[in-house]
Amino acid sequence: MLHWFRAVAVAEACSWAGLLVGMFFKYVTETGELGVKIFGPIHGALFVLYVAGVLLSAREAGWSRGAVVLGLACAVPPFTSLWFERRMAARTAAGQLA
Repeated sequence: MLHWFRAVAVAEACSWAGLLVGMFFKYVTETGELGVKIFGPIHGALFVLYVAGVLLSAREAGWSRGAVVLGLACAVPPFTSLWFERRMAARTAAGQLA
């Protein structure tokens, strides 16, 4: 499950990047909204998978409630899913219960 969570966290961050680039072209350069139309739904689906990944990984690895809340909060700001995934991977490898 933790390997799946890592893949989802990375994919969610990449979809954030695509969505931010799409928003730049839509709102700053006003050259089109194709990027938002493509990456918006992709990011939405990966966001939901990330949330599910946090909950399932927390159950499997025995994360604390605080870690779960932090993981869910990290779904909102761009790229923080990567930070959270690395943090939890390091703690799991060290044998600590998050």
